[in-house]
Amino acid sequence: MKEYTDEQLVCFFVETQRNSFFEELYERYADKVYRKCLSFVKDKARAEDFTHDIFIKLILRVGTFKETAKFSTWLFSITYNYCIDQVRVIKKDAEQALEDDIEIIDEVEDGAEMEMEAQKLRQVLEKIAPDERTILLMKYQDDFSIKEIADTFGLTESAVKMRLKRTKEKLRKLYEENVFFWVILIAKISLIVKWLTNA
Repeated sequence: MKEYTDEQLVCFFVETQRNSFFEELYERYADKVYRKCLSFVKDKARAEDFTHDIFIKLILRVGTFKETAKFSTWLFSITYNYCIDQVRVIKKDAEQALEDDIEIIDEVEDGAEMEMEAQKLRQVLEKIAPDERTILLMKYQDDFSIKEIADTFGLTESAVKMRLKRTKEKLRKLYEENVFFWVILIAKISLIVKWLTNA
């Protein structure tokens, strides 16, 4: 099985319906799909459920795969679209929960300086809309071309370029604001510590 390309495995599975071909695709991509789901929901159990659902979708839709694109690109498009839809549902449920006076607490982990930087970046990414985050991840994490992103979302290539530009600008602004907040907080803590030491 290892010598076959993804596209060949899809073709063989569609023609023969032999599970071994699909299982090989699952082995190659289950962890990657899971990690992408986890980046959206930050919950391991939910990410596993998403991964399971995505591969069920894949079985049902694999016959529609066109070899004009890479299988990985097609699968990640399905993954992103599914995650965006689910995040919207989760967000709607969370808004309803807030209306019902259910308190939602975000956990912030302590760590080394690099971890703090990564944490800040993650926090900023979570502040932008799922569609915006997805386009960024597709372009810079998964190396989708502008055309592939445009095809996934049903947009023109120029619209994708404009969205990327606007999203990067928004991300930069949010990141700078976030860093500024931490600088002020650290300065205030330093002043308090200094005052207590001299008191």
